Amino acid sequence: MRKRGMAKAALSALAGALSLSGPSLAAAQPVPAAAAPVAPAPAAPLKPYRINPGDEIEIYVWGDDRLQRVLKVLPDGSVSFPLVGRIDALNKLPTDLEGVIVAGLADQYRNTVPRVTVSVKNPSGLSFSVAGKVRAPGAFTPGHYVNVLEAISIAGGPTEFADLGRVKIYRKQGSQIQVIDVRLDTAMKGSPSASDLRGAIVELQSGDTVVVP
Repeated sequence: MRKRGMAKAALSALAGALSLSGPSLAAAQPVPAAAAPVAPAPAAPLKPYRINPGDEIEIYVWGDDRLQRVLKVLPDGSVSFPLVGRIDALNKLPTDLEGVIVAGLADQYRNTVPRVTVSVKNPSGLSFSVAGKVRAPGAFTPGHYVNVLEAISIAGGPTEFADLGRVKIYRKQGSQIQVIDVRLDTAMKGSPSASDLRGAIVELQSGDTVVVP
């Protein structure tokens, strides 16, 4: 039990450490009194969200309430919108759909098509599963992108006898399954290298399955 608690604590601590910003890390180091203040490192830009099957999206055509819709993306990645028809939304940005809808409505207006706004109301389609030797295996819909280390933490952390050196990610690629090997044991050691950390923060895609042997 003590080993399991230590493993989970180490995993949570490492997940938190990976999200620390540059200024927080710098603050932990002694700074000479005469040293010039260090400018904060610019925050990394957030990854734009791409639409997944199961997401709820809201479409609003300004000035025409009849065309306001909340639609759920079908398993094939499509939605249907009045006067436009079927739209392929899979892996598209909301702004991509705005352009498609504007083009589809062009014949319905004498002048310029009103402004169209598409937003993701509920990103419930972004999901992944964690199986194997974790405390709470299952399927999860975090509502934001996560990496493999965060995914295992969400699943309660590894059990006492989990082999973190042989974690695998199973990813659908059309009709094929891609297997990605991940080593988390080296990332959880006392002083992990930059290479160790890169291996621990492999970003998951919707539909991925993480297996901890």
